[in-house]
Amino acid sequence: MGVLKMGLIGCGVMGRSLSESAASLDETDVVWVSDVDEEKGKALATDLGCAYVADYTEVIGRDEVEAVMIATPGFLHEEPAVAAANAGLHVFSEKPLAPTFDACDRIIEAARVNSVALGVGQVCRFHPVHRKVRDLVHTGDFGKPTVMTINRLGSGFKGIWRVPWRTSREQSGGTLMEVNAHEIDFLRFVAGCEATSVFAAGGNYINQEIDFPDAALVTIMFETGAIGSLHSSDVSAIGGYGGRVDCENGSLVFPRFWGDGAELMYQIGDDEPVAIPAADLAGDLSPVAQEIKAFAEAVLAGDTPPVTGEDGRAVVAIAEAAYDSVASGSPVQL
Repeated sequence: MGVLKMGLIGCGVMGRSLSESAASLDETDVVWVSDVDEEKGKALATDLGCAYVADYTEVIGRDEVEAVMIATPGFLHEEPAVAAANAGLHVFSEKPLAPTFDACDRIIEAARVNSVALGVGQVCRFHPVHRKVRDLVHTGDFGKPTVMTINRLGSGFKGIWRVPWRTSREQSGGTLMEVNAHEIDFLRFVAGCEATSVFAAGGNYINQEIDFPDAALVTIMFETGAIGSLHSSDVSAIGGYGGRVDCENGSLVFPRFWGDGAELMYQIGDDEPVAIPAADLAGDLSPVAQEIKAFAEAVLAGDTPPVTGEDGRAVVAIAEAAYDSVASGSPVQL
């Protein structure tokens, strides 16, 4: 099938994770990395055994580069993504695809016009419990989803989260995009259809320096009539990450997606309940490696990536609608 030669734009925490995962795969080879932070970029290049340059346009201009991974802050996704597509390179962008719906559209259009693949890093589709929930629901044995709930609770902007761009909605997309892009995508992935409306309530309870809610309850209505509920919080001292999916014929419960004691429990009708430890669902590859492998395999085969630009745009549209709903106090139609 061949090997996809990739360049990386953005050598931060996520850029390192993506590039190290890509370097570990048979399907991909990381040949260039780029970051304006010379120390960070050179360190990663040394670790990977590849070349470094500060200016990302030089990566895009290299004949040997066939695709790029973009792991810059969200507001810096559009420019390199469009430039790469215009240069005929395939694009894998970290989530959110961009912090606004219009920016997502421009990236998608650039990929379409230039006939290149566009993938988005919705890595939770490859986490074992997330994936198993979706796969079980889509067997049809549980019937259609009726109510889906997911809670992702944290304790605020600390450590790597307390950097200027992450506290700006314009630059990061706020928590509903920068973090909850995963949960919104999960609800849409499980529902198997598009959202039709969003109603949300939230506010700034602790983190007054940010310009978006630090806690929100988001209700998403889907085309099938299913309801998705997201509890997003940066104000929880205890925290937590889990949820449940109730369907016509059965239910799936996952109090914790990962960590010690994480498991998936499900029951269909009057059958005996089943419990599966999350550790038993894990594959040989990390979720990040799986998403890069899936993207590369699609590109090499001339297929559509499993997570498309349109998937990324749909998440951003739902998050934007949630912010609008918080501001107006009314539901927003999509």
